[in-house]
Amino acid sequence: MEGCDYFRFLEHTADVYVEVCATTLERAFELAAKAMFEVMTDTSKVEPVREYVVVDQGFDLENALYRWLEDLLVEYGRSNTVFGEFKVDYVRAEEGGYAFRGRALGETFNPEKHEPRVEVKAVTYSQMEVINLGDRWILRFVLDI
Repeated sequence: MEGCDYFRFLEHTADVYVEVCATTLERAFELAAKAMFEVMTDTSKVEPVREYVVVDQGFDLENALYRWLEDLLVEYGRSNTVFGEFKVDYVRAEEGGYAFRGRALGETFNPEKHEPRVEVKAVTYSQMEVINLGDRWILRFVLDI
């Protein structure tokens, strides 16, 4: 579907409410991660110096999305690495849930290079939705700031 490759920020009283639209679930996961890091800095200034690989699974699609974003956020907190490029190789149904594999490319956060914005404290299940409309996927989720 033309025009369905985006993320945008929706109105929310205190936190950041994100909506993603993509023609594949993998692309939707990529855009969700991009949106999360865009809250924290201008991702266009992040160089792809370091690769971080995430291989995990969730008991349903919402849990898989949560685990993907949470894993990236934990890695940011652990290594001070901001990510600007994301590639999800697959999200697929397997026994017991949904498995996924993705990669994030980034570098160590440098406040002189990377504009500090709002710190994301956590990914939440609040208002989280993973919707398959046949020709596109819609994801919605809230980031605690």
